[in-house]
Amino acid sequence: MGNVRFHSYEEVRERAEEAFRGHHARLSSLLPYADIQHVGSTAIPGARTKGDLDIQVRVPPGRFAEAEALLAEAYARNEGSERTSGFASFQDETLEVPLGIQLTAMGGSHDFFSRARDLLRADAERLAEYDALKARWEGRPMDAYREEKAAFFERLLGSVRSEG
Repeated sequence: MGNVRFHSYEEVRERAEEAFRGHHARLSSLLPYADIQHVGSTAIPGARTKGDLDIQVRVPPGRFAEAEALLAEAYARNEGSERTSGFASFQDETLEVPLGIQLTAMGGSHDFFSRARDLLRADAERLAEYDALKARWEGRPMDAYREEKAAFFERLLGSVRSEG
């Protein structure tokens, strides 16, 4: 899979925002009932980022299968990602701004991407902790970085559940 490389938010912000606008328009016409959110580090001012665009497409649970089928016709599946009755992942690594789409059933167990984004936007200390994690993994194996990143988000989202 290779080693992970990061960029500053400022380096990629404009390209990521432009790419999001284009993908949002396409996704909105394909899935007019979906809540389409720019998530991931390119949606968090000041965050280090791999430079890719992450989009969460939230749909009502009763429309998940329909949405998944439509997205599978338009985008390649992310075969390395989990797939459940309420979550599917798609990607296009060939674009100038590589794309990841996370399709989630609203209220389902994977419906947390926009919440995680909002937590990091609102808490400079948690964002600094996430950026420090990324700095430790610069140039190191992507798979191992993803494991530590998953543990970070589990703690982040768990701490909010215990606070609320």
